Amino acid sequence: MLTKLVAQTQAFLYSYKNDERGVTAVEYGLIAVAMATALALIFSADGNFVSKLVKAFEAIGNTLSPS
Repeated sequence: MLTKLVAQTQAFLYSYKNDERGVTAVEYGLIAVAMATALALIFSADGNFVSKLVKAFEAIGNTLSPS
């Protein structure tokens, strides 16, 4: 009885250790959190990044628009 329980427990732990279902979802979740944190830090800073981005697009628009 006890030997059977030990064998079943070992088999369960072995199968649990080798089960990789859901690992990809966790990895994508971690990547999404890292990207969201980076974007939050970039856009919530003193606004320097956003103002430079606006100026760059204005320069592109001025270059492309007919004078």
